[in-house]
Amino acid sequence: MSDEPTSEPADDRGYVVLMTAVGSDEAARTLSRSLVEDGLVACAQRLPIRSCYRWRGELVEEDETLVLLKTRRACWPELSEAVRSRHPYEVPEIIELPVTRGWPAYLDWIDEQTAPSGWGG
Repeated sequence: MSDEPTSEPADDRGYVVLMTAVGSDEAARTLSRSLVEDGLVACAQRLPIRSCYRWRGELVEEDETLVLLKTRRACWPELSEAVRSRHPYEVPEIIELPVTRGWPAYLDWIDEQTAPSGWGG
């Protein structure tokens, strides 16, 4: 593992951040913990946000919790399905953001946490 930031794009190794939002910190906590425990993500971060959107013809503005899930691209199919099935919203936000660069030691850690042999921490 190198301590220097990578000059090679991290995308070549295949890392992504899945972004979703839920209506409460407790829902975000439950979702985050289950995905980390299942080894689908290495890290889940929760941030309070204020969202404004249109839903069923109504303009809605409400507090939500944004959840950022760090994982390998190979986990995307199972992860996106797990988020969809566990999400409290009828139409959840499930967006993949590519990781274009990253610190090699951190990317190695994501590998360790999301690979079947690393499950369970």
